[in-house]
Amino acid sequence: MPKISSELFTRRPIVIAAAILCTLLWGSAYPSIKTGYILWEIQANDIPAQMVFSGMRFLLAGSVLVFLAYILKRPALNINGSKLRQLTVLGATQTTLQYVFFYIGLAYTTGMKASILNATMTFFSVILAHFIYTNDKLNQRKILGCSIGFAGVIIVNFNGGFDVNFTLMGEGSVIFAAFVLAASSIYGKKVSQTIDPMQMTAWQLSIGGAILLVMGFVTGGEVGTVSTASVLLLIYLALLSSIAFTLWSLLLKYNPVGMIVIFSFLIPVFGTVLSGVFLGEPIFEWKNFIALMFVCFGIYFVTRVKVR
Repeated sequence: MPKISSELFTRRPIVIAAAILCTLLWGSAYPSIKTGYILWEIQANDIPAQMVFSGMRFLLAGSVLVFLAYILKRPALNINGSKLRQLTVLGATQTTLQYVFFYIGLAYTTGMKASILNATMTFFSVILAHFIYTNDKLNQRKILGCSIGFAGVIIVNFNGGFDVNFTLMGEGSVIFAAFVLAASSIYGKKVSQTIDPMQMTAWQLSIGGAILLVMGFVTGGEVGTVSTASVLLLIYLALLSSIAFTLWSLLLKYNPVGMIVIFSFLIPVFGTVLSGVFLGEPIFEWKNFIALMFVCFGIYFVTRVKVR
């Protein structure tokens, strides 16, 4: 990257604005996907069609990033056999497997609940890192953060009285998708040590999206009538992934990790608010506010580090 990028992405106002933009984009994915189900005429129980929809999104997103990497003179196309195997494993898990369950879960629950439940990825990452890395063990602060965060997940699923509104197809699928994302992200961190981060993201999205598309078509998936609105929404979802992943990788490259990851608490906030605005979901219930506060505080305690 040109030297100006390093200077640009270390300026505090730019860092804050870019990080907030990333979380806003990721938060907007929840109502956007549910709106996409309507525009593309995809039913909640039509899993093959959901795979086709998500496959189109990520194949397009990955293609955009490959083109962007080429324009920026990053190593976009030089992939040997070893790199291809690693990228295929990463794409099959981080994109294909994760989003199969995420899209299924989102079809059976609200965008608001999904945005909060998906934040469990942060806590799964912390727990898995404890068993994988010798320098990233659990401590009292992390245990406290995980406990508070999971408490928020439990609260959001209460359905009046002492009943818990939880289904495996809905909330269960979203949580499993979060676990898959946490596990695959740890593998992605290892892969990024030998592969350019932009190249890695571009190809794992492309490969994962292609697998989703093939799986969807093979199992009989098809989307409804193509319209201007449905195509524009698909393009938005693809650009959302491309822009957010690229900006986030640049922020992590030029700044301390702890300074950036703390902004991730905004994803469930934006997801909840935007789902209420665009989908008319009941965001003003007391349990939603309490659950959101618990999850945000949990993420804060888990990711908080002293930045010198």
